[in-house]
Amino acid sequence: MSTQPSTERPDAPNATSDGFVRGLSQFIGGPLGSHATRPDARPNRFWTAPRIIMALTCMILAFSWVQKSPCMSGDWQKNIQYTRYCYTDVLALYYAEGLSDGQVPYVDHQVEYPVVTGYFMGALGLPVHWYGEQHPEINQGSWFYNANALVLSLLAVATAAVILALRRRRPWDAAIFALSPIVLVTATINWDFLAIGLAAIGLYLWARRHPVWAGIFLGLGAAAKLWPLFILGPLLVLALRQGRVIPWLSSFVAAAITWGVVNFPVYYWYHESWLRFFRLNSERPIDWGTFWYIGRYLDGKWMSGTDGDQGVFQWLSNNIPTLNIVTYALFGLCCLGIVILGLLAPKPPRLAQMAFLVVAAFLIFSKVWSQQYVLWLVPLIVMARPKWGAIIAWTVAEIGYLAAFYAELIGAGGKSVIPEGTFVLASTARVVTVAILCGLVIREIWKPELDAVRQTYAGDDPDAGVLDGPDAGWVTRFRNSFGFGLEKKKPVEDEPEPAVLV
Repeated sequence: MSTQPSTERPDAPNATSDGFVRGLSQFIGGPLGSHATRPDARPNRFWTAPRIIMALTCMILAFSWVQKSPCMSGDWQKNIQYTRYCYTDVLALYYAEGLSDGQVPYVDHQVEYPVVTGYFMGALGLPVHWYGEQHPEINQGSWFYNANALVLSLLAVATAAVILALRRRRPWDAAIFALSPIVLVTATINWDFLAIGLAAIGLYLWARRHPVWAGIFLGLGAAAKLWPLFILGPLLVLALRQGRVIPWLSSFVAAAITWGVVNFPVYYWYHESWLRFFRLNSERPIDWGTFWYIGRYLDGKWMSGTDGDQGVFQWLSNNIPTLNIVTYALFGLCCLGIVILGLLAPKPPRLAQMAFLVVAAFLIFSKVWSQQYVLWLVPLIVMARPKWGAIIAWTVAEIGYLAAFYAELIGAGGKSVIPEGTFVLASTARVVTVAILCGLVIREIWKPELDAVRQTYAGDDPDAGVLDGPDAGWVTRFRNSFGFGLEKKKPVEDEPEPAVLV
């Protein structure tokens, strides 16, 4: 992996490398000139780019806490949790999962989340309950939410720090994460930053050439939410291209052992509680806002939904086991396509690019796409394609979907706010913008000269760790068998015959 000495000048905080920002910079006189004195060049500056990014991250998380404050009391009257956009599972599930009664997750109550999330809930919830019994004047739900918000915010800050550490030459890329409205409104809706923070640390450790420790943190992340496990797939593709499978295998084994160790106590002693998460996901119907929900709505425009008059999506909605198989099959086909792309690309794709494609494909074809799942994609797209324009368009679609989703929840209570078609339109915009981001990432994998990160790092992948290097010989032969990588020979021009001396 390319390393950067501490004296190396980072990418300047100007508009030279991003077309969208370059256009906006015209309002203040245009990009900084190549011969200008750059802000980062001044010695003894306190407000360096990384410190500004970290300060912005803390500011957004503080605003997020304020934005959720109307719901902290738990007195959710007149749909305040939706009209103020302050709904959070953290507060709701403090009561729904029995923590308010002192019930131990998995032991006394079957928690619907993977074990690391359940452990985390119990580690914060039970002390709050015990303290609340001694001090009945406190609002236990509010205390529980605040404790969770603090830890989740620290994990979000750690994620920003990882992005900065992995992009030392491009610190302003992390501003996309630090200033994201998505982080502002969804950071503490659920416990997703627990998995995101663990996965980010795993990526950092991999980039710093510690595959075993990377596997440990990816395993912990997968035991909190499933998706960090998907990162091992792109790592395998890169390992195959390099012909160095041992580092990947050590990371995979470490992840598997870690996942098994943290799951074993609940699996062995409270097996039914352990199965709760898997059974719930296998039995869940089509969720709001998913690709399948959109298809079912369109089917309903032409089909009644009764037996004998059903569209494909309506039929799948009534046959969940088959729907599960179809979603897994489509995701599997996407993964196969990503593997082929990764092997046929002119250069080894960057790890962040491949990871983003896999996680995005999972969300697009999943039957459940909760509003907070969008957080999974934010740090990945920042590292995969740090260009503001497309990310802003996607962010607008995501925020629009969230507003439509809350309006739909109010409507489900009997008070119509928007037509269902408006919600379906917002859902479609979300799916389409994520698909467009995938297309843009695929284009830059296939045409690496368009990749802004590669331009900064001279063609290298700053996240590749031990897998940064030339392709193995078999990759060239594999690409040649598909007609790629063969150099076109220039036609030999006719040259005049040499003169013959008589």
